Amino acid sequence: MPTSLADTGLPGSLIEQLILKILYSRGDTVAGDVSRAVGLTFHLLDPIIDRFKHEHLIQVKNSVGYGAVSSMLSLTETGRRVARDHLEKNLYTGPAPVPVKQYSAAVEAQRLPDCWLSPERLATAYSHMVISDNVLQQIGPAVNAGKSFLIYGQPGNGKTYTAEAIANIHTSDVFLPYAIECQGNIIQLYDPVYHHTVGDRVHEDEAVVSNELLYDRRWVRCRRPFIVTGGELALPMLDLGYDPVSKIYEAPFQLKANNGTYLIDDFGRQKATTAEILNRWMIPIERRVDYLSFSTGGKMAVPFETFLIFSTNQSPEKIGDEAFLRRIQYKMLLRNPDEDEFRRIFARVCDEKGIHAETRIIDRFISTYYRNTGKPFRRCHPRDILSQAIECINFRRLPYELTDELLDQAFAGCFLSDVELSEPCSDPALTL
Repeated sequence: MPTSLADTGLPGSLIEQLILKILYSRGDTVAGDVSRAVGLTFHLLDPIIDRFKHEHLIQVKNSVGYGAVSSMLSLTETGRRVARDHLEKNLYTGPAPVPVKQYSAAVEAQRLPDCWLSPERLATAYSHMVISDNVLQQIGPAVNAGKSFLIYGQPGNGKTYTAEAIANIHTSDVFLPYAIECQGNIIQLYDPVYHHTVGDRVHEDEAVVSNELLYDRRWVRCRRPFIVTGGELALPMLDLGYDPVSKIYEAPFQLKANNGTYLIDDFGRQKATTAEILNRWMIPIERRVDYLSFSTGGKMAVPFETFLIFSTNQSPEKIGDEAFLRRIQYKMLLRNPDEDEFRRIFARVCDEKGIHAETRIIDRFISTYYRNTGKPFRRCHPRDILSQAIECINFRRLPYELTDELLDQAFAGCFLSDVELSEPCSDPALTL
């Protein structure tokens, strides 16, 4: 908790502007609530508010308790005019931002220590999946290192599901600022879509009673971020996004994912080419620092403490050259499951869906459609086939149990037939 305005690392003018903008947007507000909105203790803001009173920018309408902290504040007409001038610069009225230097130090301090991940902790995170020890032995060192990881293999084998399970690993929480300040610019970092706050109701209640804040509320306590983007990712999303209306910058995904994980799923199908995205990551991966550009031409150096995961159906040779692949520390080919693993997945999905399947029925199904035909097993097949079988049961009002007929129908509905149409389609509207 800062004990002086100098400890905040911010120019006093920025805090002054923020107080006036908050009062302008909220209207009449208790002084203690202004303090909580700024995220700093009242005794730091009291001299500023007192000076604003003498300058006839703020007036006290009444008091809801004892002391200056309970004063009901409102802007004078002069104060409203000054506040509007400040809002022309930017519309930010959230908690006071954190200087990029303080933010960088905090990211470094919240790095996970060496050997933080144990085999037992990893196994617990993946207990909801059927996964071999060999795969866990490949995932473990990559997650523990927290650098970069490429997961590749045939579609339908659960690469995304496997990567997303990393979010289940129990770790410490992190503090991240609501916003960052650099060169007079404000970058909004906290994003409720991706940052999941950790409850702190006891401290909140104590703060209300004492009219003080117990720690620096410019920061919010969250679970370590886990951010996923897919085919929608475009190159501009990896740099600061400037809003010309609010005049505030939006942090890119990798900055929001600091001290956490950033999964680029279905790599190779983004709006930007793989070469463009890979070139964008070259320096950050190697030097653990990223450079972001302001619309005015300036740059900001920020830490790159993000566990970067690429998941792709393409072969590594098609997504990047040898130089880049060498910079990705860990690679894992997620192979097709063998028959034993496929059976265990099938049984797990049956349990989850609450449907019984006799061993004889599963044996015939695997023998007919896989062993005799050479069709490769995929981890998604049990889920897809059983879902269709259950839909058939619901539609036909059948008993809730698997039969040979249901599995045959579900399999036919899941996969394209190798048999060609004997007659061409006569409807021109349906002809490809």
